[in-house]
Amino acid sequence: MAIIINVDVMLAKRKIRSKALAEAIGITEQNLSILKTGKAKAIRLETLNAICHYLQCQPGDILEFQEEVSV
Repeated sequence: MAIIINVDVMLAKRKIRSKALAEAIGITEQNLSILKTGKAKAIRLETLNAICHYLQCQPGDILEFQEEVSV
């Protein structure tokens, strides 16, 4: 099971910089970077809510499930 985080895609669509999003939702740029690269182990619903509110999008625009293929 793999959850893909598409924050960078939404930022590009909205033409918003990571720094602006981080400042607006009250997290560090480093934590936002960890989230964007998929290295985060969890995301608080409060943070997801703030991201969706700021970017005017739905959680499904940010989170994507991708089935892992076993070889």
